[in-house]
Amino acid sequence: MRRLEGADDLRNGSQGGKAKRDGGTTRLGGLTPLETRFAKAQPRLNASRQKMVRAILENPDDTFFLSSRELAKRYDVDAATIVRTIQALGYRKYAEFAADLRSHFVTRITPYTILRAASQEKRTLADRLHHSMEMDARNLQHLQSSLDSEQIISLGRHINRARRILVIGIDLAATLSWHLAYGLMSLGLAAEAPVGSTGNVQRRVRTLTQKDLLVAISFGQCLRETVEAAIHAREQGVPTFGITDSTLTPIARVCDRCCIASIASPSFGGSYVAPMAVLGTILVACAHTQTSRSLEMLKRSEDEDRSDRRWYRTTTAELGSKE
Repeated sequence: MRRLEGADDLRNGSQGGKAKRDGGTTRLGGLTPLETRFAKAQPRLNASRQKMVRAILENPDDTFFLSSRELAKRYDVDAATIVRTIQALGYRKYAEFAADLRSHFVTRITPYTILRAASQEKRTLADRLHHSMEMDARNLQHLQSSLDSEQIISLGRHINRARRILVIGIDLAATLSWHLAYGLMSLGLAAEAPVGSTGNVQRRVRTLTQKDLLVAISFGQCLRETVEAAIHAREQGVPTFGITDSTLTPIARVCDRCCIASIASPSFGGSYVAPMAVLGTILVACAHTQTSRSLEMLKRSEDEDRSDRRWYRTTTAELGSKE
């Protein structure tokens, strides 16, 4: 059966869900890129460096946010030792190693490991607040430098053509799915972010066809319900798009295409600044690929809001009571 025109745009992107590479290293046998490099490099590493790399791999939550100097200090070695060790692993520069270490951390992240790692840092409470905001800003800056604009534009066009858009996000990610679905509905699109039981989500997915679209939002190890929704959708021939934080996550591997937005944060709840920014770009793309329809729908909403007194207005009597 012929797929909906434009659906192949989701199937064939450079950030496709079946990508098996991160930082130029193939993920083999369930190993992360960093573990794969370490396995290949062990004959070139002496015992002390092997021990250090194993410690880094076993405790990524303690190290993924550190600079090379900070990492050297953590393991009581000089910075040159860190540089030579990551070169022996096959990295040209520390930034490449740090990227793989972050991806390695993502595969093991839990709210407990995040808070435990943050609690071990010697910071004042005020410093912790500033550090949290710094991580938010860093995530946003990384997204800004890596965002594939053409992919988002293609997604916006696909959304405008889709008969229905089902946005799946569970637990904390439910706030993201609701935000996207609400924004799309404001533009006159048939979008929905189902909540409730697993059965409720599964039944919604069963009604999708090739003319629809499923957007799956989940991070880190990814929630089973969200991943299975994407799997079932693909089995039905439904185009899928994922929003996640690494090319190694189940959502990235399952969905036709995905956008990567880091949620790295010292907060146990993660940072949703970058994912929210992704949703903003999607809504902008949708609005400006069908500008006339978007304006018509928003004007209609504006007229209805004005007529049913949706917005709060201070009355003359209230103003007078404050004098």
